[in-house]
Amino acid sequence: MIIHEARQQLLFQLYHIYDNREAASIADLVMENITGWKKIDLIINKNVPLSLPQKELLKKYTGELLMRKPIQYVLHEAWFCGMKFFVDENVLIPRPETEELVEWIVEELKSNAQETRKREQEKSDKALQNIAHLTSGILDVFEIGCGSGCIPISLKKKISSANIFSCDVSEDALSVARKNAVINNVDVHFFQLDFLAENERNKLQQFDIIVSNPPYIPLHDKQTMHANVLNFEPHIALFVDDNNPLIFYNAIADFAINKLKIDGYVFAEIHENLAANVKELFLNKGFKNVVIKKDMQGKDRMLKATMLL
Repeated sequence: MIIHEARQQLLFQLYHIYDNREAASIADLVMENITGWKKIDLIINKNVPLSLPQKELLKKYTGELLMRKPIQYVLHEAWFCGMKFFVDENVLIPRPETEELVEWIVEELKSNAQETRKREQEKSDKALQNIAHLTSGILDVFEIGCGSGCIPISLKKKISSANIFSCDVSEDALSVARKNAVINNVDVHFFQLDFLAENERNKLQQFDIIVSNPPYIPLHDKQTMHANVLNFEPHIALFVDDNNPLIFYNAIADFAINKLKIDGYVFAEIHENLAANVKELFLNKGFKNVVIKKDMQGKDRMLKATMLL
């Protein structure tokens, strides 16, 4: 079987599950993984026969894909912020809206840096000392629920001088995150923690930035979700009880009241249908400035909160 025939065979099978465009994209990813060639090289070498090991790998991948297993889990790789991450079924597949959260954090820090330089020309160093460490010193960043490690690793890549700390309740997820830190050559302090255990989280230090993409999907939303998500992605990282859908945001806000530096920020990914509720929660906890940001699809998916006006 030559490369072109193998791709066409896979493509026809995927048409039963995916639309034409997504099926073609998945087929290309599979063939690139099997051969080690990029798309253009696959076209040039379309008449090259597959080796026996390549045929066996194609058979394995095809079987998993036909079970609706996400391509990222099949190939054990996903891209996030321009970096490749190892993923398995112990962690969520990194998503584009989470990339937007990372970019928002970086943009805010850049904006702060520009504002600091401007104010330095107008005010004394003493008047600036409350905000200077956010832009010119070493940041302490704490991420809650690391999963694959995509958020803390990406932040470390973009803010190399920062101290990045990240926790997860799952040791299996932490193992994946640590592997990704090695793959992407960054130093992140990962540790196991059940963040909902108040006595445990309160032992931690203070931070300049607290960020999280916590579980936020109410259980009743299961009926509207795709089978490839329900059957393969870890439910512990997705769902919360219908009777307490803001449980993690409540814990994050309480933690931030005590552990966020006075000029620091909380950033979080949120459920689009619960954005107003999350904002109200933070305001009721005493946060003075709470902003909801839309993602590229126009959905309310991100929050920023600070204790300062």
